[in-house]
Amino acid sequence: MSRPSSLRPHDPVVALQLVLHPEEGYAALAEATGLSVGEAHNSVKRLRESRLLLPGSRTPAHRNLLEFLVHGVPFAFPAKVGAETLGVPTAHSGPALAEHIQAGDPVVWPSISGSIRGGAVSALVASAPELPERNPQLYRWLTLVDALRVGRARERAIAANILREEVAEHAPG
Repeated sequence: MSRPSSLRPHDPVVALQLVLHPEEGYAALAEATGLSVGEAHNSVKRLRESRLLLPGSRTPAHRNLLEFLVHGVPFAFPAKVGAETLGVPTAHSGPALAEHIQAGDPVVWPSISGSIRGGAVSALVASAPELPERNPQLYRWLTLVDALRVGRARERAIAANILREEVAEHAPG
């Protein structure tokens, strides 16, 4: 019996994109997430093996995915806030939490085309700093996932609630 592949940091990103567009072909999935077509395909395979997608499909198992995002990602792919740099706002500085939390120190994905200075956080996918323009909804959700990875208890609780609500809106029937 073959051993399942371990999830990679960009796999939750692919899963969230599939929440938005489960019918999307591999080329479009790769374009939306900034991965190669081959890596998008491999990611879907790992997500299926991990029961984050329904068997034999690319449809997210919403309950499993939300459980993993809220309780698994912070441990599987932890992040720490690093030195201040120019970048794209994420976590509590991102669009979803900025509406709810007035936080002092910004957090960013490092990028020379970024709009603010803040503590650096490594993104789950290298293309994350490009998402605000290319894929605003995925960007919004990844900032919530980052809040789960680096936030304080209150930030994590608010991020989890928003993520649950917004992902549930995309659940089938």
